Amino acid sequence: MFVAAYWWRVHPGKEEQFRTAWRRGTELIQERYGSLGSRLHRDKQERFIGVAEWPDEDTWRAAFDQKMVYDDPDTRAAFVDAIAEAADEPLLLMEVTDDLLDRDGDAGR
Repeated sequence: MFVAAYWWRVHPGKEEQFRTAWRRGTELIQERYGSLGSRLHRDKQERFIGVAEWPDEDTWRAAFDQKMVYDDPDTRAAFVDAIAEAADEPLLLMEVTDDLLDRDGDAGR
């Protein structure tokens, strides 16, 4: 498994617009490019951090090289409109070596 992390600062008052567009965009990227999905976080510097999982680096690279374009101009426009600042490159690119996330929520039961 491969993980790519990205960050964005969002214009004040456009947080919900951003989150809605991010969720829809993530669904479309899953459908079109084969991502395994993503999580959205917020750090103490008020950045949104997206951590996306991919089956492998080659699948991610193919999507990244195509700029992860998807056929929903309204979602893309809402996403871009909400962004105040973003990095040109991913924050982190990582190969997963060990995965102990409890995806079913059964840990400790």
